[in-house]
Amino acid sequence: MWIGAGRRGAACLLRRINVSPSQTAMLHGMSTATRRNCAANFMLEELEDVGESMSQAKSSVMSLAKSLACLPDEFLASKEKRPLTRMEHKRHIELGIKKRVKAQYSNGKYHGLMSKVVANADTLHDSYDMIRLNSNIMLTSKKDDICFSSLAEQLASGEFEVQSNALSIAAKTKCKDCLVLPKLKLRIVQEAIRLVLEVVYRPHFSKISHGCRSGRGQISALNYVGKEIGVCDWWFRLFINKEADQRVLSKLMSEMKDKIEDSELLSFIQSMFDARVLNLVFGRFPKGHGLPQEGVLSPILMNIYLDNFDHEVFGMCMRYEGLGTETGDRKDAQSSKLRSWIRKQIKESDDKSVDQVNDGAGTRISACRYMDEIFVAVSGSKDTAMKIKAEIVSYLKNTLNLDVEDRMDLSAIRENSRGIQFVGTVVRLTTPASAELRAVHKLKDKVRLFSSQKQEIWDAMTLRIGKKWLAYGLRRIKESEIEQLGLSTPLLDHISQFRKDGMKTDHWFKSLLKIWMQDVNAKIESSEEVLLSKYIAEPALPQDLRDAFYDFQKQANEYVSSETAAIVELLHRPCSHPKPSTQGAVTRLEAPMSSIKRSLHRYGLINLEGFPRHVCMLMLQDDELIISWFAGLVRRWLKWYSKLDNFGDVKLLMVECVRKSCIRTLAAKHRMHEVLVEKKFELEQHGIPLTEDMDTDNTVMESDDDESLMFGISGSGLCLLSLSRVKVPARVFNCFVMGCTMASPSMYTLHVKERQRFPGWRTGFATSIHPSLHGRRIGLCSQHVKDLYLGNISLQNVEFGALSR
Repeated sequence: MWIGAGRRGAACLLRRINVSPSQTAMLHGMSTATRRNCAANFMLEELEDVGESMSQAKSSVMSLAKSLACLPDEFLASKEKRPLTRMEHKRHIELGIKKRVKAQYSNGKYHGLMSKVVANADTLHDSYDMIRLNSNIMLTSKKDDICFSSLAEQLASGEFEVQSNALSIAAKTKCKDCLVLPKLKLRIVQEAIRLVLEVVYRPHFSKISHGCRSGRGQISALNYVGKEIGVCDWWFRLFINKEADQRVLSKLMSEMKDKIEDSELLSFIQSMFDARVLNLVFGRFPKGHGLPQEGVLSPILMNIYLDNFDHEVFGMCMRYEGLGTETGDRKDAQSSKLRSWIRKQIKESDDKSVDQVNDGAGTRISACRYMDEIFVAVSGSKDTAMKIKAEIVSYLKNTLNLDVEDRMDLSAIRENSRGIQFVGTVVRLTTPASAELRAVHKLKDKVRLFSSQKQEIWDAMTLRIGKKWLAYGLRRIKESEIEQLGLSTPLLDHISQFRKDGMKTDHWFKSLLKIWMQDVNAKIESSEEVLLSKYIAEPALPQDLRDAFYDFQKQANEYVSSETAAIVELLHRPCSHPKPSTQGAVTRLEAPMSSIKRSLHRYGLINLEGFPRHVCMLMLQDDELIISWFAGLVRRWLKWYSKLDNFGDVKLLMVECVRKSCIRTLAAKHRMHEVLVEKKFELEQHGIPLTEDMDTDNTVMESDDDESLMFGISGSGLCLLSLSRVKVPARVFNCFVMGCTMASPSMYTLHVKERQRFPGWRTGFATSIHPSLHGRRIGLCSQHVKDLYLGNISLQNVEFGALSR
């Protein structure tokens, strides 16, 4: 038996070590004693030696153990060959700081974080490297002349002055606000504090909190809302609009003392607040657009302050949902013993809370907070939803001392066809009935579009005839002045009486047109083109042609109006069921197309009629930078909207507006035909699509969802810079991007095109820049202009006071 087991084990091992069939046959030919010896003393090296001696091969086969032993070395060798990405460098830096922070944990709190971690030369150097990585600069490149040991000593001894390391920027307009931005050294300290606070508080944040967190950014917030909203009945949104005062900061400090025992760190945060370099503002600016006024500390401090609100909402969910009586589909089922036991325990401690829960039995609450935007959906009665909303507003106002802006009353999800705004997108619930209505709307829009196209062709044709009439009339009048032609007709003789002595031909012709326009009462018409089309060309066309065209337009308008009236009547028809079924209901997440089109017009990509045009402010820049500006807009749309339901409309804008505007900008710069420009620059290689049929998986740039490390970059909007030829100082200055030591060959002017009221729509452009930065000149190297356009860096990486150093 043992011999048989030894045979089977040896055969299995021979298969693993790749022994040939001839070698196996030779082993079977050995004596029984030899096989027994091999079974008793089973060693991998001995079997390999036996196989080698029998085969007398020149090259030995590597064993399985040796192959496995070499795998770690091969993996490390391959890893050493591949350079680390920017995100991997950031995670490595964060891991090093995390070890220093964890070393200061004792007795349930963190001690001495300012003196032991922040005021550490290694931590400050890591923070500087983090700033350079945010600026898309290689860590091996030349660095700024900063002594981190001296900076650490100043922080430890309290000699570091916040006021002297801050820059105050006054607005060139009548704006009363003054923007205070940190200089490079203060920015390094702020980045170090941010990294330390991230390590301390990240594990304690609630699951409903999104924004500036690892794995919980805009995409996760929208996914959470999309999954939870479909089964709810009511929704409402709340916006916090408050500039942090001393009362808010004091409460924030008291909250931080629960986990951090460090008076030096808290006093340094207080000094930054007093110097107004800590911009802790709720709701004034759209969050996540990479704007300088947001600051690097504002997001983490905001999450820390609103963490109590997150836990309060979680407690409300437990009271209403977890402790409420079981109703609905589960009323006939056996009640939960665990829930009954919990209710009994709470009833013994507080009878009032249980009575309140009984009023809202069967209620379910779904909440999501993205920074200072709060979205709440309630499943239950309207009275219960109103009570929940009042509790939330009361907690924000009375406990957290925040101003709540409630622009939307409580509304039923199924009755609100326009949807709700959240995180810059539109969230709406659609049913199969509404899907049928969309199909009818689509057919109606097609008919309207076809009718409008025929009208445009008709207007263009009649206008062309009218212009030819003008040219023919002017030519005939000029020919009448040549006596050799002998063109004297009764009509020309009648017209000649309106010509005064010494009047030139062109002046005479204009006088005749003026008399004619007064006769037809041209003031009631919108333009000269309508005059030529309506009073000149159309009367000259055949009557049957005019009747056929206007009859077609009449039939199309009657169809569109009848379908519109039928749909309106269907929507206002009283429903026999008070609460329609949610079966088949789908939550749609859509991009705000109307706001995107307004931004395209505001930034000069399209005109009032919606046709693409050239962007004049980009014409002086290099061709590569012009293409990068348009490609940056496309990349942002692909990253933000590729998972939304109306992404097809966004792709249409990419092809019809962005691409054509880019071509016309280059054509206007080089004075070339658009077809030649399109062939020369090959925009598809830069990420600007040619058609709507594109593979989004290959075109979307690789990005990490870690908003705690990519905050301000992943959500930065596209700004508009124009090349400014100004007199600069005699000295050579470097690029204004923090950490960049390259020379800046050009100056650029920053243009503030819009300033949306919070909350702002995500349009791809920077929707809110402080008025103090409008018209501000900054020096940038070509690489960082391209990075700013493409979204690799944001305005937070620009040091606007670099010339004052």
